[in-house]
Amino acid sequence: MEALISHFTFLSDQSLHDKNFDPSTIEDLMRLFELESYNSWAAMELHLDQEVAEAENSMQEAEDYLDSAMEQAMEEFRRFEEEMEQESNKELQGLLSIGESARRLGKSMEKAASYASNKYVEAALNSATASMKSAMKSVASKGKKVHPS
Repeated sequence: MEALISHFTFLSDQSLHDKNFDPSTIEDLMRLFELESYNSWAAMELHLDQEVAEAENSMQEAEDYLDSAMEQAMEEFRRFEEEMEQESNKELQGLLSIGESARRLGKSMEKAASYASNKYVEAALNSATASMKSAMKSVASKGKKVHPS
């Protein structure tokens, strides 16, 4: 482009000093300018297309990285969820076991209390029967005795 500008300057000076100067030479030079500008524009467009392609590739890489990071995060979340599920199941099983043990202990205590209660009632009944028998013997023996009065 600089060579064309230099040549244009030379032709401009020549046109001012030379009366026989042919203006078509400047027109030919202007066509060269036009060709150079189209070539420059095409090169810039090609360069822009390359930059767009590079930007799209960068965006695709960023999207792929983000997808990968999200997939890793989801996989980690799934593992965490499974671990928490296993822990909660273990804790539930432990609580169910404790509850079952408490139920068995309660039944056993109920049986023991029922047995003790029955024994207490039986002992009380035996004691009352013995007291009644003793009282009856006492009354019967008082009736046979003669009072000195």
